[in-house]
Amino acid sequence: MTTPADRYAAFRDRQSAPELADFRALYDFDFDDFQVAACRALGDGHGVLVAAPTGSGKTVIGEYAAHLALAQGRKCFYTTPIKALSNQKYADLVRRYDSQTVGLLTGDNSINGDAPVVVMTTEVLRNMLYTGSQALAGLGYVVLDEVHYLADRSRGAVWEEVIIHLPESVRVVALSATVSNAEEFGEWLDQVRGGTTVIVDEQRPVPLWQHVLAGNRLYDLFTGTVPAAGPGTEEHLRVNPELLRVAQRDTWIERKAPPRPGRGNRRPRRFPAAYRPDVITRLDSDGLLPAITFIFSRAGCEAAVEQCQIAGLRLTTPEEAETIQRVAERRTADIPPEDLTVLGYGAWLDGLRRGIAAHHAGMLPAFKEVVEELFAAGLVRAVFATETLALGINMPARTVVIEKLDKWNGETHANLTAGEYTQLTGRAGRRGIDVEGHAVVLWQPGMDPGALGGLASTRTYPLNSSFRPSYNMAVNLTGWAGRARASALLESSFAQFQADRGVVGLTRQIRRNRKAMADLATAMACDQGDFAEYAQLRRSLTEREGDFSRARATSRRAEAARSLSQLRPGDIIRVPGGRRAGLAVVLQPGLRPARGADAAAVVDGSAEYAGPGPLVLTEGRQVKRLAVADFPVPAEVIDKIRIPGSFSPRSPQHRKDLATTMRNRLASHDGGNGARRPTRAADWEQNAPAAAGEITDLRRRLRRHPCHACADRESHARYAERYFRLARETEAIERRVAGRSHVIARTFDRVCRVLESLGYLTGDTVTPDGRQLGRLYTELDLLAAECLRRGLWDGLSAAELAACVSALSFESRQADDVQPPRLPKGRVPEVLVATVRTWGELDQLEKDNELSFLREPDLGFAWAAYRWARGARLEAVLDESPDLTPGDFVRSVKQLIDLLDQIAAAAPAASAPASVPAASAPAASAPAASAPAASAPAEADDDGARRRADLAKAARAAIDAMRRGVIAYSTVAD
Repeated sequence: MTTPADRYAAFRDRQSAPELADFRALYDFDFDDFQVAACRALGDGHGVLVAAPTGSGKTVIGEYAAHLALAQGRKCFYTTPIKALSNQKYADLVRRYDSQTVGLLTGDNSINGDAPVVVMTTEVLRNMLYTGSQALAGLGYVVLDEVHYLADRSRGAVWEEVIIHLPESVRVVALSATVSNAEEFGEWLDQVRGGTTVIVDEQRPVPLWQHVLAGNRLYDLFTGTVPAAGPGTEEHLRVNPELLRVAQRDTWIERKAPPRPGRGNRRPRRFPAAYRPDVITRLDSDGLLPAITFIFSRAGCEAAVEQCQIAGLRLTTPEEAETIQRVAERRTADIPPEDLTVLGYGAWLDGLRRGIAAHHAGMLPAFKEVVEELFAAGLVRAVFATETLALGINMPARTVVIEKLDKWNGETHANLTAGEYTQLTGRAGRRGIDVEGHAVVLWQPGMDPGALGGLASTRTYPLNSSFRPSYNMAVNLTGWAGRARASALLESSFAQFQADRGVVGLTRQIRRNRKAMADLATAMACDQGDFAEYAQLRRSLTEREGDFSRARATSRRAEAARSLSQLRPGDIIRVPGGRRAGLAVVLQPGLRPARGADAAAVVDGSAEYAGPGPLVLTEGRQVKRLAVADFPVPAEVIDKIRIPGSFSPRSPQHRKDLATTMRNRLASHDGGNGARRPTRAADWEQNAPAAAGEITDLRRRLRRHPCHACADRESHARYAERYFRLARETEAIERRVAGRSHVIARTFDRVCRVLESLGYLTGDTVTPDGRQLGRLYTELDLLAAECLRRGLWDGLSAAELAACVSALSFESRQADDVQPPRLPKGRVPEVLVATVRTWGELDQLEKDNELSFLREPDLGFAWAAYRWARGARLEAVLDESPDLTPGDFVRSVKQLIDLLDQIAAAAPAASAPASVPAASAPAASAPAASAPAASAPAEADDDGARRRADLAKAARAAIDAMRRGVIAYSTVAD
């Protein structure tokens, strides 16, 4: 029951914002403050950035943008990062409005693209902007859902391109997960787009409780808070002391010797690894289902479902199982029965009927969508998923379970970051259903509860730009705006904005240093003369003396190494330093000139030496291996004795006899007075070449300088030393600033240099080949354009073309796969070799221009693509490619179809008339005699146009051949 005050407040709201009041009436729940604030900002004509936790209802703001567009007679484009999310949002909006009002544009579907509200992937909107699509007319609002994808390394640049290139009249609604630098991102949006309101809400809609499951016990991770210790400190959560004791016990058990029993003659036991069916059973008994268990392995997800099936786990009633089966059969009715058998439909359906399922990128998209629908309906209660589930799809649970706190990132096992942990646990707690959400981490040996507490309580998730100019972007921007304006536009990217923000702090430090240097220059001023000049002389002298000292040390080491390399068995030497100091006789030579050292280098002492040092017998009868470090001066041979052929270093008697022979030989020298005095380092250096002329000159100039006689000379010198130290630091900072300033524009210039050298650009003019490149939106855009231009794909059949183009669209998950790929016979191997050779040429050109954009082509999908395009059955294709999962196969074929579609559109582009700048247009009075000479090029152009038309035809034939069975399946029509 509402009070009069509530009714009056509602009346005022309707009066002040009637559109918002009408919109709120469409929902059966009250809006949160952040939703109301964002909607009001939109109603006032502002753009908005909304950063809020997963599941908080950010999409309400995007839907309000669509509502405003319809009310104003304008258009709204609702963009998402992935096709599945686009399909989901399309279905939501069709239920809200109707199929005539809402359209869908993705790489797979094109439904009612002229509708006033169109859901699309972000790439589709980017392509519209570059081609100047008529669909942009009347556009009033663009919703960028999951805008934090801007940080994605491979695709993030698309979001920045859209934000920068949208017409000024379009209001941008950016919806992001909670990020720690939302204000910075909002400041950039405001700078690029104009009035943008930043709204940050860090309050989870459903409170989250953190737990650790160790053995059979579920521990709370936190038990209250620790008050701030004093100024500058903050209140923080207290990690459960019982968990800390568990960790201490675990550490003690690990360190205890395995064979040694504990008290009672029993060995202490650690917590056993969690058994997945037991974990689900425990959660079910505690009322914590439905749950998503994150396992960072596709095989692990499938194995978890199988374990639950073998254990007889069942989470559904018979009636629910029947409902599940009807939904699964309805959603997979269009998939051929023989394909369902290959895809493991029976085992998958059995898991579903039990309320258990896997969810990962290796699954067939149709299977994943069924799992999502059933989980959202509460019929599937336990899902084992990879981290991809945490991105985008609306699939909240009461509980999230994390098996391990590390995952394979493609190169190594890396610990989860605070951002990743927050994103995973963000799925816990269903708004309007659960009073609280739960995050459960399974205990692992060596787990540190303190570190886990830090991970769970940290909310640092910065949004960092991954923007960089691509070849496709460069030709499109140049054709659209010219080189100079394109460079200026790129300077307005979030990447450059962040780089400039970093420069601000460095510039501030430079200013502080300059001020301090000015103060120090005043402090070191001397009434006798220019002390800065005197200090510079002192610094130069110190540097030269240091250089000379290092050169002498290097020379000594080189001479010592050369002398050791010349020792021969029987040479008696004196070891001047180290633990082996004293007399010794050489048993085995050592140190040889390194491989590649020439005779001249050995003579002049510049050669490198390698190998072990000489083996000697000391006067103490020990056999030792000497090193260059034992010789601060070159080794000198005192005398020589013969070593018996029967000598054995292992024999004590042989060693004794040889040591006696050495002493007797030396005793006969100089009247029995032993060897001459050993050479010392100082003695050797007196005879070393003296390159001290410059040093002597500097010392003389220093003594003659007026400031040398100053009574406060050393005090001034201390100020001068601090001055020069600050000067060095400032120079280093200035180099860093120069490296960050205009970094995007410099990269763009390098990209344009590559394109000009290949003939895709001529100044501000995009050549016909450049227009082809402008229609290729693949990671290997330049390589695809070169393959087109060189005619590598000309004359191929549809299946052969699919095989060859797959090398550009496919990227194996096992980057280090050493198995040679299976290839079709005929022209395909030859074309693929030429493709890889072309990539090598482009790679070298990139290196020459300090770029690294193009990865090597991957031939791993060529056979599967060829067989599928030739009409092979799914079972045969998957059997012949054992590393390919059904989901990977479907995704790879769809990516290949997308690239083939681009090739079909790009191939004829080069035959269109080029836009020639006025300055280079041919004169009207060209001589008539030149007309006949143009006939041969015209014939060549006709031949090229025919070849390009044939290639486009082959590409479309390949698309038609591959778009069948599981590839043709789409859920949008359901």
